[in-house]
Amino acid sequence: MEDLRIAILGHRFMGRAHSNGWSQVTKFFDPPYRPVLQVACGRDAEDLQLFADRWGWAEIETDWRKVIERDDIDVIDISLPTHLHAEPAIAAAEAGKHIFCEKPGCRNSEEAAAMLEAAEKAGVVHYLNHNYRRCPAVALAKKMIDEGEIGEIYHWRGAYQQSWLANPDLPIDWKLKKDTAAAGPLWDLGSHAVDLAHYLVGDFAHLTCDGKQFIKERPLASDPSQTGQVEVECAANLIGEFKNGALATIEMTRYATGRRNRHTFEIYGSKGAITWDMEDMNRIKFYSESDPDHLKGFRDILVTERCHEYANAWWPPGHIIGYEHGFVHAAADFLEAVKSGNGITPDLNDNVRIIRVLEAALRSMEGEGKVVL
Repeated sequence: MEDLRIAILGHRFMGRAHSNGWSQVTKFFDPPYRPVLQVACGRDAEDLQLFADRWGWAEIETDWRKVIERDDIDVIDISLPTHLHAEPAIAAAEAGKHIFCEKPGCRNSEEAAAMLEAAEKAGVVHYLNHNYRRCPAVALAKKMIDEGEIGEIYHWRGAYQQSWLANPDLPIDWKLKKDTAAAGPLWDLGSHAVDLAHYLVGDFAHLTCDGKQFIKERPLASDPSQTGQVEVECAANLIGEFKNGALATIEMTRYATGRRNRHTFEIYGSKGAITWDMEDMNRIKFYSESDPDHLKGFRDILVTERCHEYANAWWPPGHIIGYEHGFVHAAADFLEAVKSGNGITPDLNDNVRIIRVLEAALRSMEGEGKVVL
């Protein structure tokens, strides 16, 4: 097995999740490359060294430009805040490095286009980590839709609900500033919801979006006795229509009290329906109009059989997997894509499509009303 040498930019939440994916992939899958955790990059050298020691990164570096210039790096893993994605992604492509990028991909369509142009010009593999596509249950939903199990799709109802900002005493961070986050849950959570809508239903034709600020000021992290302005929406509701005629609704909020990380979709069609909830990620619920009347109703499908995508690599049937496994699946698919040269989705093309939808929703929320895509 050949080595593929990885450098990771960022060492907080996503840095941990990505590191676990790279670390686990050869233990459960048989990829064509062995990912070598070569160097971890971040600004806080002390914390960075602790991270590297815990996760097995061989070296640390505080200057990402130096990392990208190194000859002993094949892949740049971008696990940074959203506003820091575009510049290193473009530089990585220009240096001939493959790109594994966390979502949301960037702040605007100009950055998205520049990232894509650089990656395509360089001919590198580029991946945008919308990890929920790689849940076995979501993969099964895609297969069933493609095979016509639910017929013509009429409705997509999505929601991504969190509650971590319901506490008014939490201080302002980068996710509450326009320059660093672009928007609030519309961008951070909505990017996931839009990606799954694209994946399972198709492209949007038009949309409208409303947003709401519940708390307009929060304490400053540097001085809790002072407050600063919350610059982004606290919640957003999107309604629209897909190009295939299906209708869409998506709710995105960080104020859904009691919901820690609830990501759901419901898809209703002419022959049946499928629903999924990330809080019960190993199941889908399926309704079929072809069932006899005395058996009609939503059935639970536990997606842990050997025949289900990715499941064969893990445990015996009935033994569930969790959030972190999507990152392992992404690492496995990415390594295969580097070997085959056939690419992997979602990628920076998908990033352009997603950002255009989010920008349209943001313009609608700011007063433009109905936006045609």
